[in-house]
This record gives sequence, C-alpha cells and structure tokens, in this order.
Amino acid sequence: MAEQTRDSGPLSAAVADVASGVALALGEGGSYALSRVLARDDPVALAAIRVLGADVLAPYALDGRQGARDGRDESVVRRALAAYPPGADASDVSVWSYRGLVEASRAYLPGTWPAQPRAGDDWVRTDPWPKLSHHASQLAALSLPGLAPALADALAARTEDLARGFVRAVRRRDWLQAAGIGRWLAGSPDTPESLGLDSGLAFVRRMGEGDARVALHLAAAQRFHGRGW
Repeated sequence: MAEQTRDSGPLSAAVADVASGVALALGEGGSYALSRVLARDDPVALAAIRVLGADVLAPYALDGRQGARDGRDESVVRRALAAYPPGADASDVSVWSYRGLVEASRAYLPGTWPAQPRAGDDWVRTDPWPKLSHHASQLAALSLPGLAPALADALAARTEDLARGFVRAVRRRDWLQAAGIGRWLAGSPDTPESLGLDSGLAFVRRMGEGDARVALHLAAAQRFHGRGW
C-alpha cells in the first residue's frame, strides 16, 4: 500500500498534492497543516496519508513545531490508520511505514495513539544491495530525525550498499528511488565523499522536476541533514 501510487489516477493526484505541500513547507518553512492540503472526508485522501506515511507530518519536526491543536490533523490521521492497517500478510515495508506514521503522530500530534505493530528487520541485514536499496527508498519517510533510530542505525551499517543503490537508480533514471535512497545517505555519517552525494542530489532534483515525491525527499535531505544544496 505504501508504495503503489504511480499511474493510480485520483490516488496519485492526492499523493502529489500532499507531497507538494510538505515539500513547500520544508523548503520555505511556511505554515502547514495536513488538514488544509487534503479533503478530510475523501477516502482517497486517507489512502494518500498511508502512502506517504510519516512524511505527512514532517513539517512539524521543524524546531519542535507541534501539529494543529484543533484536532483536525489528529482526526484525519486516526482515520487513515484505522482504514488501512497492515494485514496479517503485509510486507515488512508496509508494517514499517505504518509504524512510522504512528510514531510521528505520537511525536507531533495530541492524543493517545495505537500500539506499533511488530515489524521484521532481518531484511536490513540479509537483503542483497539492490533489494535493500529498493526497500530503503520506500521507507525514506522513516529517516525523519529520531523517528526510527534502530532502523537508521541498521541502514547506516550498509551505507556502501545504499551508495551502490543510489548510483544504480540514477543510471536507471529512477528519480524517486534515487531521491529516497539519497535521503537516507544524507543522514548517514559514513556516506563516502567519493559518491558526490550533493551533486548527485542536485542532478536528481533537476531530472526529477515535476515529481512531488522527489521534491519532498530532496527538501527533507536539505532541511534535516543539510545535503544537496
């Protein structure tokens, strides 16, 4: 669920609208409220929240900013979590995405939130680098500071593999995957200088212009990690 947005009609449009609002708030530091960038009573909007996961609340991570205190953001996120919980056969990526949204809600919105489901992490250690890079890009929203420290540490231990994945994604012109991997690399202390990450992210920005999710990942890499300027 968290990844299937391309060529999805109304869902793709809703995801792009929310991602554009988040990218603008991260890039320019302007006002933001999730409830203002989507139709709260639209089932497609709820699906868009689950697709983007924790990133729908990313602007609230700036300077400890808190979410809308009138409860509108809280209400719509609760509905999205209730409408699209991970099933018994859900992939690890889907469960991790759900966990990230719950954790971001706890950090930035009022109220009591559901317990996090258990998510498998063997893939971080055992996946070959192409598959690891693909999964990491799908979970780029969890790279928000402090959101999933154990996952971030585990991925940092495979920085070299992520760097290979970043180069591969750029060569394949998969700008969304490159932006997601690059976002993790932006926060890794061991990203090799030889990768030329800042230049690489600038190239992805130029080539991926028009893709709101690419813009969101790159805005986050800049705002939270100071990379890609």
